[in-house]
Amino acid sequence: MLRLITDFDGPIMNISDRYYHVYKLCLAQTRRVKQPITILSKQEFWDLKRSRIPESQIALKSGLDEEQAEMFVKIRHQNAHNMSLLVYDQPVTGAVEALQTCQKSGIDLVVMTMRRQRELDEALHRCHFRKFFTKNRRYCIGDNYHKTKDIHDKPLLMANAIASLPPASKTWMVGDTEADIISAQSQGIPIIAVLSGIRDRAQLEKYKPDLILNNLAESVEFILSENLSKVG
Repeated sequence: MLRLITDFDGPIMNISDRYYHVYKLCLAQTRRVKQPITILSKQEFWDLKRSRIPESQIALKSGLDEEQAEMFVKIRHQNAHNMSLLVYDQPVTGAVEALQTCQKSGIDLVVMTMRRQRELDEALHRCHFRKFFTKNRRYCIGDNYHKTKDIHDKPLLMANAIASLPPASKTWMVGDTEADIISAQSQGIPIIAVLSGIRDRAQLEKYKPDLILNNLAESVEFILSENLSKVG
């Protein structure tokens, strides 16, 4: 049995609109009356996020002072995962078709995400993704779980998944962050990093994934072709 463990945000879900909305919300709530600020374009903002520029630096680039930047970061932390804003998340182009291809090809699909249970459930229901991932193939963190850092928490989630999943002839991981890469490497699983998420190529290359591709669709195509060549 061929298995694909995929992260949710990045490979499947595009979160850039939500994060950009929160960015503008933070600016609106932080700026002084008539204070001149520079609202970055969505592309400018997302490029900064993907290259891991700190939120405080993004605030300063937008014209806020250092005191305001601290408040900006605090407001951002309070709103980034607000349940009412999850509607801004939409499927990455080609992701649904890629998941359909996996199902038709008999790939065992597993989703692994640092979303909380309620956040994952919202997206699975709203975007009709439950048909791709049975309940025993969904790995996320609990609603009351105390997060530390993704690079620490996600390997624990991966270890739990590997311990509970049935054996597979081959397992692949697809993700868009260093946490995904580290998680896969911790279990000896080949990892494809994709550029459709919150890290750019330079950031991903630092962690030496097995492959860097544009998106989930390309990843599935590669996995199937690689598997076919071995069968042949």
